[in-house]
Amino acid sequence: MKILCGYNVNLDSVYNISGDEVSKLLGSQDQDEILRKVKDPPGSIHSVPDFLAGLVLCMREGSGAEWLVYEKDVFDFLKENFYGNCFIRMGGNAGIMANVLSEMGAEEVVPNVTKPSSTQLSFFSKKAILIPPSRFFDSETVDENDELIHFVFDFKKGETFSLQAEMITVPRENRFIATYDRANIELAFNPDFERFATEHIGEMDGALISGFHMLLETYSDGSTYVDKINRAFEQLANWKRMNSKLPIHVEMGHFLSRELAHAVFSKLSGVVDIMGMNEDELVMLFTVHGVSPENILQMDAPSIIAAAIASASSFNIKKLVVHTREFVVSVSSDVSANPVSELRAMEFGVKCAATFAATGRLNSREFVDETAATLNESAFGLQEVKKVVDFIHGEYHRHGASGIYNGYIVCILPTIICEDPIATVGLGDTVAAATFLRELELHIMHA
Repeated sequence: MKILCGYNVNLDSVYNISGDEVSKLLGSQDQDEILRKVKDPPGSIHSVPDFLAGLVLCMREGSGAEWLVYEKDVFDFLKENFYGNCFIRMGGNAGIMANVLSEMGAEEVVPNVTKPSSTQLSFFSKKAILIPPSRFFDSETVDENDELIHFVFDFKKGETFSLQAEMITVPRENRFIATYDRANIELAFNPDFERFATEHIGEMDGALISGFHMLLETYSDGSTYVDKINRAFEQLANWKRMNSKLPIHVEMGHFLSRELAHAVFSKLSGVVDIMGMNEDELVMLFTVHGVSPENILQMDAPSIIAAAIASASSFNIKKLVVHTREFVVSVSSDVSANPVSELRAMEFGVKCAATFAATGRLNSREFVDETAATLNESAFGLQEVKKVVDFIHGEYHRHGASGIYNGYIVCILPTIICEDPIATVGLGDTVAAATFLRELELHIMHA
């Protein structure tokens, strides 16, 4: 399989932060200001207290989020205090998905790399990644100070710290990402990638696209997120015109606002075959589906299915996939599709994510099968599968279930849980990429 991956590729600087370290950081800042920001989250980072508020909020809730850093002095603070003790790895949805595809057996994977430095290129898989020959960039000339670095703060369940009089215990593992990235917030395209994709689109079997969640409402040149979305839409539409059989999967992300999420969802629905997201991102489409955010965030599977179907039908999207920590759900308007094959593809995605969480790597399919076999399915997810079977009068297929509800084929599968994960970032991307690859192999996708 030959697959294009756009648009966001960067470096992740991963730091495992403890409750004691958070306490020390809080002690060095105005805690009253931080507490105000926790109660009324800014959603972006203009100061160190903004950063700490986002970190505290995620650790208190056991949730994940990505906030953009707007001020270079905050980026300098993060680099000075954490970079030297970080684990550096491939980052960005497109970068992570490209490596998953390469490691899991794709024939050729072509990523969009906006800053093709020697450091960035060194983190790509050596199996099937193809970086288009460059007419515009020399990897040795990209300044290391211009590297696209996202700070990922992983935290563990059970860590404790206090903010004012409140003692906080982290309820589950997750991560908070502080992103200072002047290229990907523009949804920048490497012209070498654009040229290669145009010249070879007829040879491609699929495209995995992401990065829209990093868009800003306005830019210094007077442009807006609408301009960036329209440009991407035209590129994807052009690919479709040249290769009508090309399946396109777009992964959503943690958007700055519901308006931005809605704009991306509504615009891209005209050209995209599959939309993927997690439960937090599904909530951001509330104005489309109208399902209770509380029920979705509590991972009530029937509510997620209702929201997914309402969202897909509103914009005529063929398939929508929601991946949560406990289960994965897909809803498809193609009632002729084979749900058993769909569940097989989802199972492969779930196994890959569990293996990556447990080991931080994906060596081979044999390694994935062996590692996943040592882990347990989510007990919560299994309960939700049963609930869905009752809800849609579905039937079981091995670990998952399927049925038809409101004219859509619904498939649900419990995830496989690693209680002490090495990695938490990129698990949704891993599920999406591995599932997409297996779908192509099983010929689930039909133009």
